[in-house]
Amino acid sequence: MNELEKIKLYCLDMDGTIYLENTLLPKAKETIEYLRKKAKIVFLTNNSSKSATSYIEKLHKLGIEISKNEIYTSGQATCEYLNKHYKNKSVYLVGTKALEDEFISYNITLNDTNPDLVVLGYDTTLTYEKLVKLTTFLNQGKTYIATHPDINCPAEPFYVPDIGSFIALIEKSTKRLPDIICGKPYQIMGETLKNRFQLKNDEIAMIGDRLVTDIAFANNNNFLSILVLSGETSLEFYNNQNIKAKVILNSIADLLKK
Repeated sequence: MNELEKIKLYCLDMDGTIYLENTLLPKAKETIEYLRKKAKIVFLTNNSSKSATSYIEKLHKLGIEISKNEIYTSGQATCEYLNKHYKNKSVYLVGTKALEDEFISYNITLNDTNPDLVVLGYDTTLTYEKLVKLTTFLNQGKTYIATHPDINCPAEPFYVPDIGSFIALIEKSTKRLPDIICGKPYQIMGETLKNRFQLKNDEIAMIGDRLVTDIAFANNNNFLSILVLSGETSLEFYNNQNIKAKVILNSIADLLKK
């Protein structure tokens, strides 16, 4: 496959691509080892409620050993964006303890009284007090950044509200949408990835099962887009959508045949 010859970094979605819930997809482990021999890999997630370490632990339980450099979250992308564009600015962060620790590890000053800007993450510990502080700062005109746009987070038996649902609630109250969104499908995470790995657009591939995040992310950043039909997207659904991938595979295991 000619499109794969230039690739030096494979970005891998997880749920629906590597595993489903807590079950590893067939030959996922062998495919990851195969890709590692050809290029670098990084597991890419929009979920900013968890730390990179928690994903390392989950993959370890599924039999996949990875290093911290092989996990990249929208929370990390947001921290790197802030350090580049808002250096030494204080942040009111709406997020979990894991996300707070991530920000602190990037030497970002957290401030809940008079911050320079506000960052909204996927906060599974969200309280009304946090919401009031957030909307107060937004009404004061503070810069408003969100880690990613996902409306729901996959869960059983039903999906649960993700940050996109919080954004809608906050818009109703303040009439404000985020000034900046960092995660998939936007370009900021693409830029931070290129900076982190020192690569060009055509040297990066994104493999995932979701059109509006994974494939749109690849297309928006001029990365090679590879759709797998092992998760959210069926071929019938894909054929009726405007977002298109450069490569379509039944599962990630099809890469073993390329």
